[in-house]
Amino acid sequence: DTLQHVKDSKHIVVYHKGRYFKVWLYHDGRLLKPREIEQQIQRILDDDSEPQAGEEKLAALTAGDRVPWAKARQAYFSRGKNKQSLDAVEKAAFFVTLDDIEQGYRKEDPVRSLDVYAKSLMHGRCYDRWFDKSFTLIVFKNGRMGLNAEHSWADAPIVGHLWENVMATEYLELGYSEDGHCKGDTNQNIPIPTKLQWEIPEESLKILARKRQLLLKLSWSATCQKWPPILNSNCVKMKFKLLRVAKPLSSYFSLFKDMGKFSLTYEASMTRLFREGRTETVRSCTVESCNFVQTMEDPAESSEKKLKIFRVAAAKHQHLYRLAMTGAGIDRHLFCLYVVSKYLAVDSPFLKEVLSEPWRLSTSQTPQQHIDLKKNPEMLCCGGGFGPV
Repeated sequence: DTLQHVKDSKHIVVYHKGRYFKVWLYHDGRLLKPREIEQQIQRILDDDSEPQAGEEKLAALTAGDRVPWAKARQAYFSRGKNKQSLDAVEKAAFFVTLDDIEQGYRKEDPVRSLDVYAKSLMHGRCYDRWFDKSFTLIVFKNGRMGLNAEHSWADAPIVGHLWENVMATEYLELGYSEDGHCKGDTNQNIPIPTKLQWEIPEESLKILARKRQLLLKLSWSATCQKWPPILNSNCVKMKFKLLRVAKPLSSYFSLFKDMGKFSLTYEASMTRLFREGRTETVRSCTVESCNFVQTMEDPAESSEKKLKIFRVAAAKHQHLYRLAMTGAGIDRHLFCLYVVSKYLAVDSPFLKEVLSEPWRLSTSQTPQQHIDLKKNPEMLCCGGGFGPV
């Protein structure tokens, strides 16, 4: 795999009912306005053409094992129509899926509705998200939306902040007309979206079928559990502070209940105080957090004692976060030592042992930054998830 940087892109690719459409975002030298973009999307929704042979499940090649996709790409997508269409997808600003099902939070079944919503955003049907793109914007039939982002080009806060900006712009600035359309006028001079053309050979169809079965098994084994929204304008700040610490501590508690032991825990912290900073690891499974879990498990301990131990564990967790954010973490230094040892051809038993320890629990949090939730509590995002490879 290679990470490609496209200097500029003036189109997106939209997937709808098994078809791929190239949609230009510029007309007469300017970016399309919201009502014009809506017009282009409506043209796709009104298109009743059938998918070409193999087109519907083509994106399954981008999921799962990379080797079959690399071989198929070289054999079947390096020339002709397939190469032109693949270039259109890969050079698009981003990928859009217009899903034909409904998703979203339902008050009558809050937990399950969010679980299913999250799973759909994570993998969908395994062939309706282009997993090689920087991100896929997924729009469900009832207007609910979400993102599926590829991780190598950026960390979660980048995508989270992008999505916050989209939400704030749509909700607080652009708005909609009384009849539900985007504000502004349509423009019939804008060229209609172009259907991408494919010639999928029989052998490639067999590869798709095999990958589809494997991916279905993987998707069935994936579980998501979301907490329903519990915040209101009077308790947003207080509960955010509580949840930021309680969430990882509850994860250790769940792991201990499930496995009967503690484990090395990865928790991501941003290092954006530094120009080239991405993340640092918070090794948040500490003596204090273990003491908290064991105290919670002891029925003889009083509630006052449990609360006291919780506060000690929370203070330790916050301290580790501050160290990681300010460059005083551990793992990036260990990685630098590893790089230097490889450069100098030095065999380090210490590094070999430390870097081979398994991470059995991973957790990270991406708090909202741009939207004032005290003023707009209804804009609280459901959050996100991370599917480690």
